[in-house]
Amino acid sequence: MSGFIRPEAQASLRRFAEVILASGAGLFGAWLLWLGGYVLFPLGLIVIALAALWALQALRRARFARSVAAPGVVEVDEGQVGYLGPVFGGYLSLPELVEVKVIVIHGQRLWRLKQADGQALLIPMRATGAERLFDAFSALPGMDTQALVEAVEDGGSEGLVWKRGSRPAVTLTLTSGRP
Repeated sequence: MSGFIRPEAQASLRRFAEVILASGAGLFGAWLLWLGGYVLFPLGLIVIALAALWALQALRRARFARSVAAPGVVEVDEGQVGYLGPVFGGYLSLPELVEVKVIVIHGQRLWRLKQADGQALLIPMRATGAERLFDAFSALPGMDTQALVEAVEDGGSEGLVWKRGSRPAVTLTLTSGRP
C-alpha cells in the first residue's frame, strides 16, 4: 500500500496523525450529540470539547516537530532533558531549569537551556527526538505553548522563550485579632 501514497504525503500523515485521531474523537462526540437524550447530549458536548482541546495541543505538537537534520539524540525521561551528541551533550533537570532560549550558531538553530546553578545545555532543534521537548517545555510553569511553536518555525527570531519567574518571599502578617 505504501506504493500508492507519495512519501511526502506519508510523512505529513504521520506528522499529523494525532490531529486526525483528535478529529475522529470530535466526530464521535458529534455522533453522540446527534443521538440526543439526557445522557448522550451532554456527553457528546464533553467529548467534543475534550477533542477540540486535544486537537489544538496535537496541532501545536505537530507544528513543533521538525525533520531530522542534525546529529545527536534528545532524551526526555522523568524530569530530565538530555542531549547525546557527537561533540557535546549532557543532562539537565526540568525542575531546576530557569531559562529557555533560541540561539543560532553557524546557521544552526539551537535550544539553550540554563539551570539554576549556571549549567547550560545546547540542543539542536533538528536533532533526533527534539519533538519530545514540546511536552517537556509545556509543563514548565508559565510557558506559552504558542510562543514555543513560533520559536521553532523556520525564520523565527532568536531570543528568550521562557524564564522562570522569581519566587516571592514568604511573609507573615501578624494581626492582633481585632479588625
